[in-house]
Amino acid sequence: MAARITPTGQQGSAGRSASYGSTTTLEQTAAPDGSLTSLVRRTTMPSGLRIVTERMAGVRSAAVGVWVGVGSVDEDDRLHGCSHFLEHLLFKGTPSRSALDISIALDQVGGEFNAFTAKEYTCFHARVLDEDLPIAIDVLGDMITSSTLTADDVEAERDVILDEIAMHDDDPDDVVHNLFAAQAWGANSPLGRGIAGSEESISALHRDEIAEFYGAHYRPERVVVAVAGNLDHDEVVELVAKAFAGAGFLTGTRTPIRPRRPGRLPVHPGERRARRPFEQANLVLGTEGLRRDDERRFALGVVNAAVGGGTSSRLFQEVRERRGLAYSVYSFTGSHADSGLFGVAVGCLPSKLDDVLATVRGELSRVAADGITAEELALGKGQLRGGLVLGLEDSGARMSRLGKAELVHDELLTIDEVLGRIEDVTLAECAAVAGEVLSRPELLAIVGP
Repeated sequence: MAARITPTGQQGSAGRSASYGSTTTLEQTAAPDGSLTSLVRRTTMPSGLRIVTERMAGVRSAAVGVWVGVGSVDEDDRLHGCSHFLEHLLFKGTPSRSALDISIALDQVGGEFNAFTAKEYTCFHARVLDEDLPIAIDVLGDMITSSTLTADDVEAERDVILDEIAMHDDDPDDVVHNLFAAQAWGANSPLGRGIAGSEESISALHRDEIAEFYGAHYRPERVVVAVAGNLDHDEVVELVAKAFAGAGFLTGTRTPIRPRRPGRLPVHPGERRARRPFEQANLVLGTEGLRRDDERRFALGVVNAAVGGGTSSRLFQEVRERRGLAYSVYSFTGSHADSGLFGVAVGCLPSKLDDVLATVRGELSRVAADGITAEELALGKGQLRGGLVLGLEDSGARMSRLGKAELVHDELLTIDEVLGRIEDVTLAECAAVAGEVLSRPELLAIVGP
């Protein structure tokens, strides 16, 4: 059985965490014998910082993520790449820990420790044994609230990021997907630009600009601390309250930011090509997709899985198995608050590029006109269900589910609810969404010799 309250639902207090703010039970799941298998709770501190935890039965690990509501879409032209630059710098040291101290703290307990920047958020995360969760929370809290951002660190990390940009520019998959986004939204738009910045923008960023960006965006009302594994919610709240108390971070009273309001960002059809000395030609062919809040996303997910989601999918069978045109072919969907994309990615010999394009276009046209078959419907549903359940058996994946639900979606769907949404998708719904999305004007990006 499962009980659920959305993040905007009724609130009440429970346990020791009540002294730190309002606490809500968002979800609880029990086994047939009545034992609790999962419990999700959220505490909102007066400062606006939110702590969401999931207690998982039968695990000895815990994953913690600090999700910050800032990403590359929040940068103007002058600050292009600043979010990613700042992500790097927060590992460089605080008044109480050097960069080496930060590394040693997690390495000595065998923990996994990393971070990533996306277009709409940044996440710092660690996965450790349950007994070492206090160490992970303390290190992350120190980094988020008290990083020194010295001029020397900025200059040293600048070269690292420039090297990273060059590395991505040598990866054909990265190049073609960046080109596809640039065509869709414009190379100078917040969604169309690369997350890491450009050589020009990173070279021009000053330490004071980065520090100002840090102070403006790394605020408690923009932060969600998500933790999943073998844990006690009240203990986690106490650990977070202590770890994030540095530099007066939790002082004051604020309202947590809500997920970004959906807008309408137009997608520009057309074609972009880039010449690179790669052995293969890499292409992405697609159309405008669905925004993140579109209820048809489950139907499009089933269509995507059936069309290009695995080795039994229509595109894999037709492009690779029957025709031998490419080694790698898959379809994908991407959704943001303001826009979304559907695409098919292929890597092939340059001599086979025209045949690949003709074959992919033909298959997408047939799906747009006729929808998918009943067999493909079952295949797509099964692939989505299996991927969801298997993925969420890991504490890190559970932590990501909590962080994204709170910061991005404003709704925590239980696993059973998501499975139900997938199962409820009909052939008619798939045909309708495929007919609309796959008939939209085409986007094409090609990279190769």
